[in-house]
Amino acid sequence: MKICGLTRENDAAVAIASGADALGLIFFPQSRRAVALEQAASLADSVPALVDLVGVFVDPSEAEVSNVLDRVPLTVLQFHGEETREHCERFGLPYIKAVRMRDEVDLDIVCDQHPSASAFLLDTYDPETVGGTGAAFDWDRARVSLPAPVILAGGLDAGNVGDALAQSGAWAVDVSTGVELEPGIKSPEKMVEFCQAVRAWDLHGAGSTAGGART
Repeated sequence: MKICGLTRENDAAVAIASGADALGLIFFPQSRRAVALEQAASLADSVPALVDLVGVFVDPSEAEVSNVLDRVPLTVLQFHGEETREHCERFGLPYIKAVRMRDEVDLDIVCDQHPSASAFLLDTYDPETVGGTGAAFDWDRARVSLPAPVILAGGLDAGNVGDALAQSGAWAVDVSTGVELEPGIKSPEKMVEFCQAVRAWDLHGAGSTAGGART
């Protein structure tokens, strides 16, 4: 499970203690959850080796990504725009390709365009914003067979994540708005509750769903 949109070291510490497998840092200036480079570098110092540090970008230039990588030891990149395969691959790190689930999206085409993606993150489409909508899409649309694992995002919280995993069959989940007090400021209680709900699914629900989940 990934907790995204972190901007504060104490929030990252709670996420790690709660069992998050990955932390997401947003390097997209237009996002209300964007993190300053200096703060990201400081936050990264406290992340243990077995927790992935994911940098989230939207149509960045090569220089923008390289500048972040010079300062922050990211282990995974996440691209949330219209990036090409060549652009995503040029940094030598595993990458997640996000897909905004508008009605006309063809996941087979996206997968063909990104054959080396480590995972595909399926998120709610909103014409006004990129990610962090706080709204869910039809989780049945995430029950697909893709060449890389599916990560489910959009409108998740402790109260619905079990149903979301059961309905979607997703391999992992990504949460931001559902564990917030306000954009970029997380609620320790909500993060703990969310991680507990995911663990409860792993223990009691995954076995009844084909494929299960590594969340």
